[in-house]
Amino acid sequence: MADYDMVLKHWGPVEADYNSHGNLVLTRLFHEHPETQKLFPKFVGIAKGDLASNAAVSAHGATVLKKLGELLKAKGNHAAILKPLATSHATKHKIPINNFRLITEVIAKIMGEKAGLDTAGQQALRNVMAVVIADIDTTYKELGFTG
Repeated sequence: MADYDMVLKHWGPVEADYNSHGNLVLTRLFHEHPETQKLFPKFVGIAKGDLASNAAVSAHGATVLKKLGELLKAKGNHAAILKPLATSHATKHKIPINNFRLITEVIAKIMGEKAGLDTAGQQALRNVMAVVIADIDTTYKELGFTG
């Protein structure tokens, strides 16, 4: 619980502007890990320089962060939230499990820069996400997805 609370203490600025923070997360993910952009068919043709001003990137980034907010607020009791997400990411989107680790690092950095999440808080986010990712991976294995 302490890890969830530590991250949630700094969630306010993210929650106050999901679109801007979401755009920052996806834009940075695509810049730091260009191969990830290919996993989002609607973003494949967008030039790196145009990502920051793209409304669809902002909207999808907001969706990602809203879901993360739900997971954080569930404080580990997240099966009902996570199962449909894991299922769609395995069967429809085909997102390799490592990509959740990559985006976790990006979110940790951005929360450090924009929401005052210190080093201990960033580690708390990694700890929370390690549990979430392990649970996603369990669903992936149940579905026979080896991504």
